[in-house]
Amino acid sequence: MAHAGPAVLAAPGDVMPGVQVQDMLHVLESAAAVAVVTTVFGIVALRSLARRSIGSMLALISAVTVVASIAGVGGITVIMVGNSQDREVMLELIFIAGLAGFAVAMLISRKLTRASRQLLTSVQKVGDTGLYIPPAMPLPAELAGLSDGLAAAHERLAQARTRERALEASRRELVAWVSHDLRTPLAGLRAMAEALEDQVVVDPRTVSTYHTQIRREVDRLSVMIDDLFELSRIHAGALRLSRRPVGLEDLVAEVLASAEPVARAKGVRLAGSAVRGMPIYADPAEFGRALRNLVINAIRHTPFDGTVEVVGDVREGMAHFSVSDACGGIPPQDLPRVFDVAFRGEAARTPGPQEGAGLGLSIARGIVEAHSGQIAVRNAGPGCQFLIRLPLARPAAPAAGRPAVPRHHRAVPAVG
Repeated sequence: MAHAGPAVLAAPGDVMPGVQVQDMLHVLESAAAVAVVTTVFGIVALRSLARRSIGSMLALISAVTVVASIAGVGGITVIMVGNSQDREVMLELIFIAGLAGFAVAMLISRKLTRASRQLLTSVQKVGDTGLYIPPAMPLPAELAGLSDGLAAAHERLAQARTRERALEASRRELVAWVSHDLRTPLAGLRAMAEALEDQVVVDPRTVSTYHTQIRREVDRLSVMIDDLFELSRIHAGALRLSRRPVGLEDLVAEVLASAEPVARAKGVRLAGSAVRGMPIYADPAEFGRALRNLVINAIRHTPFDGTVEVVGDVREGMAHFSVSDACGGIPPQDLPRVFDVAFRGEAARTPGPQEGAGLGLSIARGIVEAHSGQIAVRNAGPGCQFLIRLPLARPAAPAAGRPAVPRHHRAVPAVG
């Protein structure tokens, strides 16, 4: 059985057995000096490596930490361990531990450097392929978050580019169609003006007919120009709304009254109803124009003796407007394009008299969206149905529905 060596008693001036206060203070001062010098060196070196890789910075930080730790712990070991052999063993262990820590730090810095380079390569490939493909290797949480943010930003940019290309295509299509639509009335105006100027037409009745036709063509051009101006304001975000509470019933009644002459000339019936006492917060003139565009469009595509119905009610705390016609429906492939600029469908590329440049539905969508509403179209019954949803002016329970126009307008064909 081994016998314990003689106990080392602490002298009155020792902080622990065999270690005096002066020696401990000397070690602490030396360790602090080494730590300060090492820290200053590290700060200066980090500034010089500001544009280098993260791995180099991590390696430097690890080296500074290891050197400061070895200096402090080694100094304390030299003072506290009296046996030279034990002291050498302790110092070797401290050195090995420092090397192990430095090696781990280098491995981490290498992994981080590789991950950052992979991320950089993925970003650089966007310029070549137009697609952002995240790195296949697992990334640290911060770099993974950055990669997810880049992927989301790239997706939004791709969507924005798609919308921009679609808008540019619509603008080119609009320019082409408007050029055609303007050329037709201008050619007629020029021909009639030359006939009147050269006195080719002298019969009073024919002259009067020419004058009437000229006025109609001028009115048609005015409508087209107004539509173009309105659409340009919508696209430029310059549409100024003067909102105020206005009743659903008033809006529907005014729209039906303004569209009645068009319906009578086409031989189409108009019917409408709306909930009383339910106001929406809207610009009556602009929103009335949007609703009127939908009704006029429905009348133009509804055959003789058909019916166009306008309904305003409240559902789920929102004001709902619907305009239903008897046009026979819209081809499913054309439904997503109904509100596109200048879209008229294959069967109606050339507008008839008193028609605009095919901008009515685009204008309606812009006005509805400016009111924080939604607009959609679907095939329903004998034709299609346009739907508008708008916020109410104030939360309220739906009132009893009453006809906005308590009769069906039976339009009669215009007499030629």
